[in-house]
Amino acid sequence: MKFRIPMAILLSLLLPLSCVLAQHTSNWAVLVSTSRFWFNYRHLANVLSMYRTVKRLGIPDSQIILMLADDVACNPRNVFPASVFNNADRGLDLYGDNIEVDYRGYEVTVENFIRLLTDRVEPDTPRSKRLLTDERSNIFVYMTGHGGNEFLKFQDAEEISAFDIADAFEQMWEKKRYVSPPPHTYTPHACGADAVCGTATTKCSS
Repeated sequence: MKFRIPMAILLSLLLPLSCVLAQHTSNWAVLVSTSRFWFNYRHLANVLSMYRTVKRLGIPDSQIILMLADDVACNPRNVFPASVFNNADRGLDLYGDNIEVDYRGYEVTVENFIRLLTDRVEPDTPRSKRLLTDERSNIFVYMTGHGGNEFLKFQDAEEISAFDIADAFEQMWEKKRYVSPPPHTYTPHACGADAVCGTATTKCSS
């Protein structure tokens, strides 16, 4: 079974970012796998594939926030320990040595995600866990996991609604955390993603 990300999603990322590299102060990516457990291997492969894509486009790790359960690479059922692949050919180890996870395991919560976007983190939060954007920043938000009508599941324990996400984006707009007019792109990659997109007030690709 192959776990490749659809070309439409890759283009929705590549086009806005490639157009703004020379126009704005900074380009950022927030990449979230909202699932956990071995049977959701594909979601980890999805987010790590996107992680490698944005790095290849020139966004450094210091401007990528990666959130994932990180419970697959060293899972006892993984016959290729410390490795994650996105296709049966296993041509590229997505996990490898050059990966920086910012929020891991039980840190991947709805609360932490919203706090990250809106900059309502604790004062002692390290820079690696903060989205240090301004009114001239371009932000790409990618989420992969399980979802339904206007919600996405987080860690099989809680849910985030489309309205929560739309409200977070509105707060970001009011606090001038991304560029105007926004080439800000939000891409949910899950069942029900269209319904989640329908409520978002920014450029959305599902």
